[in-house]
Amino acid sequence: MPETTSKRPYFIRAMHDWMTDNGLTPYIVVDAGVDGIAVPKNYITDGKIVLNVSFAATRNLIFDKHTVQFEARFEDINHHLKMPMLAVIGIYAKETGQGMIFTDDETPSPTETPVDGNVSGRPSLKVVK
Repeated sequence: MPETTSKRPYFIRAMHDWMTDNGLTPYIVVDAGVDGIAVPKNYITDGKIVLNVSFAATRNLIFDKHTVQFEARFEDINHHLKMPMLAVIGIYAKETGQGMIFTDDETPSPTETPVDGNVSGRPSLKVVK
């Protein structure tokens, strides 16, 4: 059987579209230890960076089969961010916590609002089975 392309970029684009269509703010969680990452280093915490990928927060946002890239401002400085698609380990809506996290085998897991209902502050993802 021929090798298939990765499902991850398709799931990420679909979740981004769904969140945007529903007035939610999409955020991605990125593994900053993956080679090929171009992000502001000061915003990396515990080897990860969380990025707002809404159209209001980005410019020239591109999700292709291999990378996510866009321009964003951090402390009034423009940055071009670029990361391999495989570095994206999750996408979620800021307001609800709903989204997907990805495992090494690319199987997405849906997420839901944290049990305590607190969606402010640091992201908190919960696997729903």
